[in-house]
Amino acid sequence: MTDQAPVTYTGPSRVLSGVQPSGALHLGNYLGALVKFTRLQHEIDTFIFVADLHAITVWQDPALLAQQTREIAAAYIASGLDPDKATIFPQSAVREHAELAWIFQCVARLGWLDRMTQFKEKSGKHKERSSVGLYTYPVLQAADILVYKATHVPVGEDQKQHLELTRDIAGKFNHDFGVPGGAPAFFPQPEPLIQGPGARVMSLRDGSAKMSKSDPSDYSRINLTDTADDIAAKVRKARTDPEPLPETLEELSARAEADNLVGIFAALSGRTKAEVLTEYAGKGFGTFKPALADLAVETLAPVGERMRGLLGDPAVLDAILAKGAEKAREAAAPTLAEVKKLVGFWGA
Repeated sequence: MTDQAPVTYTGPSRVLSGVQPSGALHLGNYLGALVKFTRLQHEIDTFIFVADLHAITVWQDPALLAQQTREIAAAYIASGLDPDKATIFPQSAVREHAELAWIFQCVARLGWLDRMTQFKEKSGKHKERSSVGLYTYPVLQAADILVYKATHVPVGEDQKQHLELTRDIAGKFNHDFGVPGGAPAFFPQPEPLIQGPGARVMSLRDGSAKMSKSDPSDYSRINLTDTADDIAAKVRKARTDPEPLPETLEELSARAEADNLVGIFAALSGRTKAEVLTEYAGKGFGTFKPALADLAVETLAPVGERMRGLLGDPAVLDAILAKGAEKAREAAAPTLAEVKKLVGFWGA
């Protein structure tokens, strides 16, 4: 979108991501995001937030929003994020996100936002009734990332375009306001961390639809708060076909429900689909489903149990979020202060 050659960024590596507090998390969130967050905290400076500013781009019940924020934080911790290693915080508690977003709205071009496909998908046929925030939230995403000068961002297919926008905003800001004389770039060009196996988990009732909290059938998904009995029952009732599992990935890809269940087994066990087929090819779902149910219960039941324990003591969660917000502000404030100087604001 910009034709400026990027200047080299020489700052430290950092990863940032977040999840909206707009409903219960499920197996798809666990495999597609939470497991990866947990791994990253041991590899790179990690900032993980609860995206409550993004959540209000559509209506949220004010009586529920704070508790939903705690639920996301509980899911983070129950899945293995360590508040002493990763910075876990509510987005709205760090005002630098919103301040930088306004400056970036004055850097980004209207044509860039017009090309964002997610707004068209989310607004549907009645875009005139959508909030302005829903239209401009990719700019807030850019601020979320760049206020910490994050160099890496875990993304799925639906967010790649927004990361490209972030890179364009960073490039234009560096060009328009960068320190003269060939100095290193002020903002990095964040790189995507493409989600691998398990990133896209499909509905247990329809292998062609993504697992979603909005599906009216609770049997379409495994919620992170489900009990062991719930998990096992949902796996047993998952939609399948009558044929035994095939020997090849090519044959598997033509059978959506079977492909989904094998993919879930592979992701939960840390194996590839091919390795799972090596063990279960030729066997029916009467054999495979019980094995998958046992694996899912073994992996997910402790997560749900710990989530319920954390949610039973909201004061502990609030203390973790407050400490994380303080640490996040310490990282974000110098970036915003320097941005204000570069832009030329009075008193900066």
